[in-house]
Amino acid sequence: MSLRNRELVYLLAVAGLTAVGFASVYIARQSLVSWGSLGYAAFFVGLYLVAHVIARRTVPNADPYLLPMAGFLTALGVTEIYRLGPSDAFKQGLWIVVGLVLFAAALIGLRRDYRVLEHYKYLFGLGAIALLFLPRLPGLGTTVNGARLWVHVGGLQFQPGELAKISLIVFLAAYLREKREVLAQGRLKDLGPLLLIWGGTMLVLVATNDMGSGLLYFGVFLAMLYIATARMSYVLAGIGLFAIGGYVADREVSHIGDRVTIWLHPWTTQKVFCPLTGTYALRQDCQSYQEVHGLYSIANGGWLGTGLGKGTFTTTSGTQLIPYVNTDFIYSALAQELGLIGASALLLVYMLFVARGMKTALQVDDGFSKLLAAGLSFTFALQTFIIVGGVLRLIPLTGITLPFVSYGGSSVVANFLLLAGLLLVSDRANSQ
Repeated sequence: MSLRNRELVYLLAVAGLTAVGFASVYIARQSLVSWGSLGYAAFFVGLYLVAHVIARRTVPNADPYLLPMAGFLTALGVTEIYRLGPSDAFKQGLWIVVGLVLFAAALIGLRRDYRVLEHYKYLFGLGAIALLFLPRLPGLGTTVNGARLWVHVGGLQFQPGELAKISLIVFLAAYLREKREVLAQGRLKDLGPLLLIWGGTMLVLVATNDMGSGLLYFGVFLAMLYIATARMSYVLAGIGLFAIGGYVADREVSHIGDRVTIWLHPWTTQKVFCPLTGTYALRQDCQSYQEVHGLYSIANGGWLGTGLGKGTFTTTSGTQLIPYVNTDFIYSALAQELGLIGASALLLVYMLFVARGMKTALQVDDGFSKLLAAGLSFTFALQTFIIVGGVLRLIPLTGITLPFVSYGGSSVVANFLLLAGLLLVSDRANSQ
């Protein structure tokens, strides 16, 4: 069986799971099956069949598992978002259309040789900083949950940092490919442009009060630097700098300090000051309300879960038990309805996606492609760890989205571009 035929078979399997998932959710909500609910599944399947046709024409030798896994994750995300709020599922569906259009444009535009991107490395580096700076501009940026990451233009609201990570990875892959031999010598003058781009990125992220994005970009920077130079001293020095910066941020930036306090002490037995109401309350009834109820949701799922559409996410009066459940805490919702086994299976899909991406990096022969595939795969893995780790209290909670699953247009678009990059590299690796 050819690679693309294998991809088609797995996409058809995902289509079946999507139809069953939507039907299960609709039955749980309405006690009947509706062709309207299955319309979401049919629309979704049609989109991915179009994506498959484009992949068949542009990257015939690419990895056959990446697109079906992305399809499964987006299908699961849309199904759960539909269960939490049908109107949000419609909006998410529109963003998936936009993401797949850009995915197709990337495959078609770069099918001859994506390595042309290497010639524009400094533009990508400066573009990453510009995108991260956008939320700081008066009249454009908006603050959500204490972090200034969003840009509001008319009726459109998006998070430019999601696209900035793709630009930064392209810059790092190109620059490190060119300078890896001299960087391995550890001379400061060779580190100058690299540190300039990284420093500018970090300064913007500090200004936005977002710890999660800072950790993501810093982690990608260190990982790609280590892959290019094999110098553990860079990693150790970077970890030390991050520890110092984290300590200072905890002391000096109130939003980050609050996140760390909530992480370490989500429950209190005595009332503390609640800045949300200006009164005194137990912390689990105020600042850590979201995280605590997310943990309750996971615990309520048990081993096998309550079943799709049967979780409890609102009170009898209709108030949401977990604020922003379809974005920051969609993993808690899935863990309740799918149980420990289902939530673990979801993480295994993420692990397999990353493993296939890293395999692509090992197979390809040129340095830029290796670094690009490794950077994209590591970013995907680290972003998943940061959000799931925050929900499970392994690390302080951040506002990063769960790739392909969480509600959010900019995240969906960025991850489809990430997928396109991996398929382009994979096609080159398998065509050698």
